[in-house]
Order: sequence, then C-alpha cells, then structure tokens
Amino acid sequence: MATPIDAAAMKPGVLSLTDRLLPVATVLAFVLALWVAGAVGLNRAGAIERVLPNSHPNGDWSLRDLVGVTLNMERPVLPAPHQVAADLYSSLVDWPLDSPRNLLYHAAVTAQSTLVGFVLGTLLGIALAAAIVHSRTLDRALLPWIVASQTVPVLAIAPIVLVILGSLGFSGVAPKATIAMYLCFFPVTVAMVQGLRAPQRIETELMHTYAASRLQAFWLLRMPSALPYLFPSLRVAIAAGVVGAMVAELPTGAQAGLGAKLLTGSYYGNTVGIWSALVMSALLGLGLTLAVAGVERLVLRQRRAG
Repeated sequence: MATPIDAAAMKPGVLSLTDRLLPVATVLAFVLALWVAGAVGLNRAGAIERVLPNSHPNGDWSLRDLVGVTLNMERPVLPAPHQVAADLYSSLVDWPLDSPRNLLYHAAVTAQSTLVGFVLGTLLGIALAAAIVHSRTLDRALLPWIVASQTVPVLAIAPIVLVILGSLGFSGVAPKATIAMYLCFFPVTVAMVQGLRAPQRIETELMHTYAASRLQAFWLLRMPSALPYLFPSLRVAIAAGVVGAMVAELPTGAQAGLGAKLLTGSYYGNTVGIWSALVMSALLGLGLTLAVAGVERLVLRQRRAG
C-alpha cells in the first residue's frame, strides 16, 4: 500500500520535495563553486604580493597555501562565501536588533520603504490599468508614456525626485517609498491591462444583458479575471521595490538601510560588509516575494472554494 507521500508523488503534475529542491540545490552549488573560484582568482595577486611573502619569506609556498590565503584575506577583492556567512552571522547575533551594526535593523528600514512604495505602486498601477481599459483615449495617451518612463535609469531619476520632495518638506520614508513606487507600478500596470482585458466578449455581453454597470462589471468580471495576471506582477514589483528603496538611500546619505550600509562599506573598503549587505538584501527580496506568493495561494484558494 502506497504511503501518502508516495501517493502524492505518483499524481501527475505533482512534484516531490526532492524533485523541487534538487534543481535549487544544484544551481546553488554551481554558484558557490563559481564564487570560490572567483575569490581565488581575484585575490591571487594581493595574496602573492602582500601576504605570502610575510608568511613564507623563503618563497616555499604551495598552491594549497595560495588557495588558503586567498579565501581568508582581511580585505579581499572578492570575499569567500564563508567570510560573508561569518560576517552576516556576527552581525545578527553579536549586536542588538536596534544597533546600526545589525543587518536586520537596516533590512527593517529598507523593508518599510519598500512596502509603502509597493502598496502605492500597486494602487497606482491598478488605477492606471482600469483607466486605460475603459478609455480608448487614455489607452493611446498613457500607455506609451508609461512604457517610456521605464527607459529612464532609476539612478538618474532618484536624486531629482529626492531633491524635489525634500524642497516640499518630505523626508524620511516618503522620498524612498516614491522611488520604490516608481519601479513597482510598471509591472502591475502592464499585467493588469492584460488581465482586465482577459474576459471574452460573450462574458462582457452577458454582463450587459444583466444590466450591470461598469463598476459592477469591473468588480464581478474583470477583476476576478485579472487576478492570475496581478499576482505574478506583484512578485516582480516587490522585488523591484527593494531595489528602488536601496537606490533611494544612496544619494541621501542615509544612516540606516541596506543601501546606506552598502555605501558605508564602499567608503571604508569593507568588501565583506558590502557582500553581507548584498546577501541580506537578496534575502529580504526573497522573503517579501514569498510573502506575496503566500497571499496569492490564499486568495486563489478561496476563490476556487467560492
């Protein structure tokens, strides 16, 4: 008799836990191998010039000595994975949560700006999509400019937006959330335009037969049809929002946030700290994306149950 796990694995289209984790683990192992090889290659010159002559004055060092030194340098060009992991662990364990030396403190600051920008960008994207779908004039007038807005590099527009908002008295989260919103609204708008246009003509004609208003047709027909398009765009938007919030922290000289941590690390040549902040930003983006995916599963499950 098959166990519940075996029965689930035998269902068509259902992957076992091993099948889901194996590709991820393979890619992770490949990336770590490239990372270690890159650390050895990039740190090799500094190890030969500065470290090995002191530890082996007779020049009798071996390849093993070279690899060991390149993976444990104090100021490496590219830190090894274990150096980044140790620095990240030390930051999280050795300092309180409200300390600027704790990366969770900086991650919380960046997450706050990201979430505010994400909510604003999502609302803006849905509003623009609804306007475009219901107005042929706005479709022709707005959509090209929405696409063109993403051709402007965020690094170029961030200082301009921050200066303008600063002159208007906005500071703190608002300017950073605005940059995050700028990156969030585009994928939501494009996906929602496609999703709101997904209902077939027979479905829209049926709503007209029932004398439904535009608002009723929007909430009862167009919005449910757009949900499969909305949530994938939200996963893209939340990841882009993290990037926007971090970019916004750079020109302001902020003292908190992962972007500020990256800037501080570059000032002092602390490459290990820079890479720790990068890993933390990746974990933050991954965590927020998984949270959106969890909401997606919950909403779609309730929709199917209803």
